[in-house]
Amino acid sequence: MKTVKINLTIEKGEDHKFWGSLTYNENLITDYADSISELEDKIKVLLKDFEGLEPEEVEFVRHYDVYALFRRYDYLKISSVAKYAGMNAALLRQYASGVKNPSIEQAKKIEQTLHKLAVELGEASVV
Repeated sequence: MKTVKINLTIEKGEDHKFWGSLTYNENLITDYADSISELEDKIKVLLKDFEGLEPEEVEFVRHYDVYALFRRYDYLKISSVAKYAGMNAALLRQYASGVKNPSIEQAKKIEQTLHKLAVELGEASVV
């Protein structure tokens, strides 16, 4: 079985729902749901219906807006991530709650910080 990797953008929707969108074979596919897992399941059904892709063949490469990212990884402490990134914690909370949207530069700074944290955690050893 061949796996197809598809970019999926996950964003804050109205009423705290998640919106997902992707382009496959030049077709735009979108849907929304209460959770990211439900959203992914619904998008996979649409890919099967419109593109003939079996759900188990699809692997999403997820791209989150800041709101969706902090909802998905809700165990991240926003104030700690902000401190590590050298950002104002109140501003990052506004991004995470969807009150404000970060600039491209701010979004990249958040992304780079999370990647650095992931590398540090990957190097940690528990005894």
